[in-house]
This record gives sequence, C-alpha cells and structure tokens, in this order.
Amino acid sequence: MATDCAAWLNANPVEAEDLSDSLVSEEEDDTRSVFNKNIKNEINGTWLSLSSNSIHEARLKAKAKRRLRKNSSRDSGRGDSLSDTGDAVRGTSVAPTSPKSKLLDRKSRLGKGRGLPKKGGAGGKGVWGRSGEVYEQEAVDQKDPNYDGAQENCVYETVVPPLDERDFESTVTPIVQEYFEHGDVNEVAELLAELNLGPMRSEVPSLAVSLALEAKASHRELTSRLLADLCGPVLSRSDMESSFDKLLLELPDLVLDTPGAPQLVGQFIARAVSDQILSESYIEAYKGRVDCQYTRVSLDRAAVLLKMSMEGLRIDNQWGTGGGQRPVTQLVKEMNLLLKEYILSGDNKEAERCLRDLEVPHFHHEFVYEAIVTVLESKGEKTLKMVLQLLKSLSSSSAITLDQMRRGYERVYMDIAEINIDVPRAYFILEQVVDKSFSTGIIDVKLRDLCPCRGRKRFISEGDGGVVKVESY
Repeated sequence: MATDCAAWLNANPVEAEDLSDSLVSEEEDDTRSVFNKNIKNEINGTWLSLSSNSIHEARLKAKAKRRLRKNSSRDSGRGDSLSDTGDAVRGTSVAPTSPKSKLLDRKSRLGKGRGLPKKGGAGGKGVWGRSGEVYEQEAVDQKDPNYDGAQENCVYETVVPPLDERDFESTVTPIVQEYFEHGDVNEVAELLAELNLGPMRSEVPSLAVSLALEAKASHRELTSRLLADLCGPVLSRSDMESSFDKLLLELPDLVLDTPGAPQLVGQFIARAVSDQILSESYIEAYKGRVDCQYTRVSLDRAAVLLKMSMEGLRIDNQWGTGGGQRPVTQLVKEMNLLLKEYILSGDNKEAERCLRDLEVPHFHHEFVYEAIVTVLESKGEKTLKMVLQLLKSLSSSSAITLDQMRRGYERVYMDIAEINIDVPRAYFILEQVVDKSFSTGIIDVKLRDLCPCRGRKRFISEGDGGVVKVESY
C-alpha cells in the first residue's frame, strides 16, 4: 500500500504546506494556493510538492491507511481492503466490537457455525463428557496391532506371598496381643485369612500358647477359646497336633521364662482334648517314648485333669473367668474368702497376689468395704491390727488406688446405720478404725472428718432438777 502511494505521488508532483486529517474547503484552497506554492510538505515521511486538488486525495489515502493499520490486528480476517480510489472496502463480516466483549465470547472467532459451544458442550477443561452420558465397554478390535488373543481370557488376582519364618512372628504376635484386649475371635480369623500362612499355619497355636504362658489366667482362657474356634475354619486337627508336639519339645526353653510352663502346657492339652481339637489318643501315643522330664510332667498333668473330668470336674473352666466377666456375687464371695485366709495366715504378699489375680481393679472398693465390715463384726484388737496392716501394705504397693480406698470408706459411712442394727457398737469401733487409719497414713484428714458419729443423748441436764430430758427433733 505504501508503494502505491509513493508511485502515485511521484507521477503527480505538487506542492503543499500541511496535510491534516480534516477536509479543506474551496475558499481556503484558493487563498492558500499562492502561499503553498514551492513549499515542500511531508506525507508519511516523504517530502513532496502537491497541488491543492491532490491534497484531498492524499489526505484520504493516509487516513484510510492509518485506520487499516489500527484495526488490522484486532479485526484480522474481516476482509478489509482499499479500493483504487483509496476508500476502505469492508467484507461481509460484522463491525468490530470492543476487546472485552471478544474475550468473553465463546463462539467461533471466524464467524462460522451456528454459535453453539464446541463439541456439543462436552469439551473444556476438567470435563469428562456430556452430562448424563454413559460410556459402554468398547469392543475389542482384533485388527488392532496391539491386540493379543492370549490375554483376552486372562483373570487378574492379587497374589499374597507366603509368610516365611522370619516375618511370621512379627506379623502374628500383634494379632494375638490385640485379641487379649478385645477378645473377638472373628476378627482374629479374618486377619489370619488375609495372610498367606502356607507351611507356617501350624505355628499359630504354639505361638498363641507361648504368649499366654506369660500372661494372666484370663488370657489363657481366651487362648483356649481361640484355639477351639479356629480349629476347622482356619486350622486343622493335624495343625493342632503338630503345634502341641512343638510345644512339648520346647518345654526346656519355656521353663527358663515361665517356671510353671509344664503344668500350664498340660492344662492346655487337657482343655484341647476336652474341646475335641485333639484326639483322645494323643496322650496315649506318648507313653513309653518320653525322655524329657518336663514333657513327662506336662503329659501327667493333662492325664490327671482328664481323669478328674470324668468324675465331674469342669475342664472348660479351669482357667477361671477374667475380671469383669464374672458376676458380682462371685467376686464378693472370693474377696471374703481371701480376707478369712489372710486373718488365719497373716501373709500380706499372698493376699496381694490373690487380689491381683482377681483382675478387678475397678472393684477393689468392695474389698476395702468387706475388710472394714469384718473388723466391725469381729471381737478383739487382733483383727483390727491385721486389717489395718493389710490395707497399709496394699496402699503402699498401689495394689489399691487412693480412689478405690476412698470409695470403700465412704460406702461404710453410708451403711453404718444399717450395720449398727446388727452390731450395736459399730459407731464406736468405726471411729477407732478411722482414727488409726489416719494415723497410719491410709486415709487423709478430709476423709477422716467425714466419719459419722452417733449423737450422745443427755438424760440429765443442769437446771432440770433431775428430770429426764425429752428428745425433740
């Protein structure tokens, strides 16, 4: 375009003074024609001499050129061009709009199409397709170069490698220890089913029994129940027999950590035979083939228990029932027997061991209550001294906590009125027990001050003249 303008101006040399965007009238052209003669003017950086008639055409061409440059970047592709006379010729496209409206316009910028969104609304960032569209499974194309007919009927499964001897103990031990806390056999069965035990399946009973030997009696009872419930769904009888065979062979090592291991293993064997997870001929098969003395003791213990079961002994309850699973009446009865045995023997350590074996630390306030009631119902100072000595020992060793000790004394305070019906001197004896308990450090001042005392009746008062005073409430 610039080349055409320069060629046209060179072919028609004229003189002009100024070229502006505004149009020049005829009067201005006549008055300034003489003044503009021989004056060099610049159009688009070129100094040319123009006539007054040609100024208008050059001015229009320069203006059209500037407008075309301004709109070329914004309205590219709209078909703008210049005619031979210098007029701008527009295509059939619409007039340019503001840049802001173009940024928000989601239609095609070429002016084609029906103005609908791209891909029918299924396109755009983060779009998985049209709303409500359901994709069906694509058919396998056998002409696909990546097609493999051998993989068409393949079944993929998760493969769990079998546990080796090194990882077995670290994996199964936490499961058994958690079972001692919650006692849910089904959860243990599910966790073992998820593991590929392989040849280590027969090691599960022996590991559970070896952990129970170092635990409480309630944990041994849970272990016996676990073995009975796992036999069948998870373990077989042959697994049980091989596991107990291993336990009998390892008794010399188990005795080092648990001195009573032979008797305990014998009880496990008797319980297993009673639960029918071991055959009745299991013990008979060892007769005449035992050289280890610990194994002989264990088998003799199992044989004696089985013989006693035929006479009415319940082997299924030989370990006892753990703590809170026993009824309250049974716990109260055992605590009373414990107190009676202690008064006869005077062994503090044995009484503490028996109290711990009950596994009811939340119920120790009952033991304190029964001990004080025993003192109130007894005659003589011997029982008082022995009970205070026992309570002091249990409090010092933290076998009975301060909270349980306090609750036991408060229960006696609440029931002293009823106890006084059977024991007339109960208030007087209780005051002695409380004072001596405070002096030995069993209770504090606050608990001592809560001790109830029986009001003393006044029959004769000064100034009454020997008349008996009538009680008024």
